[in-house]
Amino acid sequence: MAPAPPETLLLTMSGIIKTFPGVRALDGVDLEVQAGEVHCLLGQNGAGKSTLIKVLAGAHQPDGGVITWRGEAVTLKSPIAAMRLGIATIYQELDLVEGLSVAENIFLGHEPTSAGFVIKGREARAAATALLKRLGHPEIQAHTPVGELSAAQQQIVSMARALSHDVRLIVMDEPSAALDPDEVDNLFRVVSTLTADGVAVIYISHRLEEIRRIGDRVTVIKDGRTVAVALPAKETPTREVVALMTGRNVEYVFPERPAAPPSADAEPVLRVEGLTRTGEFEPVDLELRPGEIVGLAGLVGSGRSEILETIYGARKPTAGRVLVGGAPLRPGSVPSAVRAGLGLAPEERKAQALLMLESVTRNVSVSSLPRFARIGWLDRSAERTAARKATRELSLRPDNPEARIRTLSGGNQQKAVLARWLLRGCRVLLLDEPTRGVDVGARAELYAVIRRLADEGLAVLLVSSEVPEVLGLADRVLVLREGRVVHRAPAQELDEHRVLDLVMEGSPTP
Repeated sequence: MAPAPPETLLLTMSGIIKTFPGVRALDGVDLEVQAGEVHCLLGQNGAGKSTLIKVLAGAHQPDGGVITWRGEAVTLKSPIAAMRLGIATIYQELDLVEGLSVAENIFLGHEPTSAGFVIKGREARAAATALLKRLGHPEIQAHTPVGELSAAQQQIVSMARALSHDVRLIVMDEPSAALDPDEVDNLFRVVSTLTADGVAVIYISHRLEEIRRIGDRVTVIKDGRTVAVALPAKETPTREVVALMTGRNVEYVFPERPAAPPSADAEPVLRVEGLTRTGEFEPVDLELRPGEIVGLAGLVGSGRSEILETIYGARKPTAGRVLVGGAPLRPGSVPSAVRAGLGLAPEERKAQALLMLESVTRNVSVSSLPRFARIGWLDRSAERTAARKATRELSLRPDNPEARIRTLSGGNQQKAVLARWLLRGCRVLLLDEPTRGVDVGARAELYAVIRRLADEGLAVLLVSSEVPEVLGLADRVLVLREGRVVHRAPAQELDEHRVLDLVMEGSPTP
């Protein structure tokens, strides 16, 4: 591709190298961004995307290479230095202060001034309101505590904070990960508003369909090296992008369903009867048999995650009951659910499932520690052996039980959560967004793992924001809208358009 005209070229990163002890995270990465474009940065987990954007944000200092900003070579010694140049980064895990107001978050650390004096109160709120209006969100009140906002609204506040620095480039790391389809559409409208004003956006996402919708150009990195620079986002075939990311061709196919699905006459291992939680979801009835995958499809806020957490005992129901193997569970009791054979892989695995500073072994064994106790002492050798056996069954990489879980990719962290429940011997696996933040190649591996576990007799209840994922994995699907089950059907009788119609406008069916 021909180089960008000098008058439109905003940023170039040439030959960027970054080495950590024992690891070369970046080995000569190139990136070129034009003013007013959406430049998509793609790569599998561990490819070097996070390291590259931290170099651009001034959080890491490169060991080699040149960064040019608006035609001049620069050194980004700190995040403040990057921000002063006009480079802002919005990370997937937003760094907002929930106890402060919207206005206080927007101007935190650089309060607006007038005639040399810091302005607060009404003037600061007026300045924040003007920024929110520019982003098309005047309904977000500047005085509202950020902790009371939705995930989508918090993202808008982060963008407003970036604009308060008069930025020319915004890096967005997985901005749509926690958003439903309507919120994603709104995010794209905001991005279009920014680029129309000449602001450039570096957009990082694992959802390739988004790249085609919002992106102008694509750069792909693999194993710390650039493998493609500035490809046209809308014209480059998806298979080509996937092949560049993974080094192999990955077909978008799910594992085959068994030729003989679980018999409807088989005794359910999980039975949910009239389960209700006032204000979150209306009475839900479902049955789950050994070897069966049942999917819950619905938008964020439809009650799908709340149903999973209530079945697991993390939330106490208003009415109804949950039975495992015919025996009722104690309402609102996680220990009761775990003893009965339930396991949960939650949506926020880092915050809710993993001990980020601990080893792979401890993360896998934590729910089974009593079995390794010997007269009050922990048999660490037996613990390591059992954990390694469980992780090897799922092909977790690296095959090192003492590796810190925080050093693993998203896909392998998720495998560690699944290995925990395999080691525990669970009968029912509850999966909430199992491939969130997981790259294309790892997704295919997780799909195969989930299907294999079901084929071996495990019962799986699956929640996912991605309708194709629900339809591709599940044997049966329950469609949710505003806390109600509006449709039930075998997955093969549904398609994506039908499910989306139901979650938007559906009415209850028996």
